Amino acid sequence: MDALRQPKRSGAFAALDTMMPVWILLSAVSGLKAEDGGMEELTTEKEAEESHRQDSVNLLTFILLLTLTILTIWLFKHRRVRFLHETGLAMIYGLLVGVILRYGIPATSYHNKTPPSCLLKEGPVSTLLLNVSGKFFEYTLKGEINSREIHNVEQNDMLRKVTFDPEVFFNILLPPIIFHAGYSLKKRHFFRNLGSIITYAFLGTAISCFVIGNLMYGVVKLMQVVGQLTDKFYYTDCLFFGAIISATDPVTVLAIFNELHADGDLYALLFGESVMNDAVAIVLSSSIVAYQPSGANTHMFDASAFFKSVGVFLGIFSGSFVMGAATGVVTFTKLHCFPLLETALFFLMSWSTFLLAEACGFTGVVAVLFCGITQAHYTYNNLSAESTKRTKQLFEVLHFLAENFIFSYMGLALFTFQNHIFSPIFIIGAFLAIFIGRAFNIYPLSFLLNLGRRHKIKGNFQHMMMFAGLRGAMAFALAIRDTATYARQMMFTTTLLIVFFTVWVFGGGTTPMLSWLHISVGVDPDQDDGPQAEGQSKTKQESAWLFRLWYTFDHNYLKPILTHSGPPLTTTLPAYCGPLASCLTSPQAYEVSKITSNKQNGNLTSKPPSPFYLPFS
Repeated sequence: MDALRQPKRSGAFAALDTMMPVWILLSAVSGLKAEDGGMEELTTEKEAEESHRQDSVNLLTFILLLTLTILTIWLFKHRRVRFLHETGLAMIYGLLVGVILRYGIPATSYHNKTPPSCLLKEGPVSTLLLNVSGKFFEYTLKGEINSREIHNVEQNDMLRKVTFDPEVFFNILLPPIIFHAGYSLKKRHFFRNLGSIITYAFLGTAISCFVIGNLMYGVVKLMQVVGQLTDKFYYTDCLFFGAIISATDPVTVLAIFNELHADGDLYALLFGESVMNDAVAIVLSSSIVAYQPSGANTHMFDASAFFKSVGVFLGIFSGSFVMGAATGVVTFTKLHCFPLLETALFFLMSWSTFLLAEACGFTGVVAVLFCGITQAHYTYNNLSAESTKRTKQLFEVLHFLAENFIFSYMGLALFTFQNHIFSPIFIIGAFLAIFIGRAFNIYPLSFLLNLGRRHKIKGNFQHMMMFAGLRGAMAFALAIRDTATYARQMMFTTTLLIVFFTVWVFGGGTTPMLSWLHISVGVDPDQDDGPQAEGQSKTKQESAWLFRLWYTFDHNYLKPILTHSGPPLTTTLPAYCGPLASCLTSPQAYEVSKITSNKQNGNLTSKPPSPFYLPFS
């Protein structure tokens, strides 16, 4: 038996025999990992190439939409078609493309009966990598639970990619639209009606917000009674909806007014209200979001939280105003010899105002609006003649493209947005609420304003302002910015339908409404904007002491410091301030003073007047 017994091996050989299977297993695993890594890298490269190709197709789709819109606009202008504005046309084309993408492109989901193997990818725990028969799929945990049927929208990768991040609208598309509105404030009628415009924009928007919010709260209670409300919808949500839907955008009406040369005062009232109330609406919505009552029920009225929201409103608005105005008065007098650099710097400073305000916690819309106004009043006078034309044309083109892009995307979003909630009761109630809120805004405030106005706001003007309360880009941008909750998704869907209806129906009915209300057309609103109007007498509004005081201070002191126009400070400051006046006054101001003297004798300059130009003498 001892002869058959195996010899006893040393400890080293025993350990080697024990580790051999482990080494073999590790080698096999390493080989598999290397193979999987190569497959993953190859798959990633193919996916990146396919993603790049699809992104190009998506951008090409939007460019073709804009191109088709421009060509159709040319045809409409050639045929003098006024029943459909370019924005309504862009929405129609967007709807058609949305239908094609939604129903004409097959889903890109992959199905295989082979059980998948799951591997945790190195990196965040929220990322999961699935290996399904050699094909790798990466999943990211978003933290959203959606139990409703979304009609397989997520399975279509192209639909997912044409859905833009809402911040794209706020940081890229909105700034040129808002800045152009402020930079093009050149109508003399605007300043004649400045008090009325501010009243409609601030007080009127607040009235509209609370009227719509309270009416919609009643609609929400009705939906609860009939069992049509499946999730939470608070009173603050209703007020938020009232704030975002109070932002008017009568771009269609104003375009027709401009083409038909409608009454200048009516144009100024509508244009000024739409410009100012966009800023008020976005700050008001931010204040409502900041409303956080203390206690167990955080959605009931609380006086301290209310006044805190009012403070937030005033703080954000005033801070944004100061930041925009301060950026606007920054001048660059040494670049006029290089128009390209001058225009580029002007453009970058204007855009950076929006981003700077957002980064500081203010509202970029308000900042860039007042930046445009102050730049039109001060910086414009320091630009070279070539740069004045370039800046006006540049922002006009950017405004046109951005606005039509947004309206095209609205039509697209009706079919590509994943979480639409169509509630007939809420939609009908919203339509009724915006009409009632508009009426409470226009008619009572017009009555109060007429008590102190020399030139009354006539009844047909009030009816036209009531009719022209269209909703547009700002309401859409505010609604799409937050769609995380059930209430916000319902608001977004309803806002989209309201924009469609008001742009198509009210925008298309502008010309018949002008005739029915007997509003005068054929009056050039710019006829008194040029230098030839300097000798015209002042109106009652221009003679107001507060307005005259501001004009005197601005003309004699601010403009000589911030621009090359205005009388030199040596002629407006006391004699003992001579050295300081000479230091603060630019050499060009003396040349402008001589040119102004020659202009009074009939020798006009070739440089176009400032878009903010307001002759008083």
